[in-house]
Amino acid sequence: MGDVEAVKKIFTENCVQCHTVEKGGKHKTGPSLWDLFWKKTGQAPGYSFSDANKNKGIIWGEETLMEYLENPKKYIPGTKMVFAGLRKKSGRKKLIQYLKQATSCNLENISYKPKFSNIKYCMFK
Repeated sequence: MGDVEAVKKIFTENCVQCHTVEKGGKHKTGPSLWDLFWKKTGQAPGYSFSDANKNKGIIWGEETLMEYLENPKKYIPGTKMVFAGLRKKSGRKKLIQYLKQATSCNLENISYKPKFSNIKYCMFK
């Protein structure tokens, strides 16, 4: 299995049952992840988020996703997400890499453009 397949497999095994990633993808048990990066928590139109998620007030990026995906209920107490998390950092990195590609994460598509020069944008290294 190549790198691309291995990365997608992490999403397929852990996320696809509750989330979509394509443009126009429907919400399932969880929200569509299209255009996820650089948006505040609880912002996918048409999805009913928990108050905890809406009020967390962080912006989704590599660092926030790394922490969230390790243990969602610890990062956002009160979240509706039932996924226990990915303990291995390498697995979280691969999943984030896949999400960056699959959710159209690039400077032209982001809804929030950070003003800080040290923030990593949605492009692969």
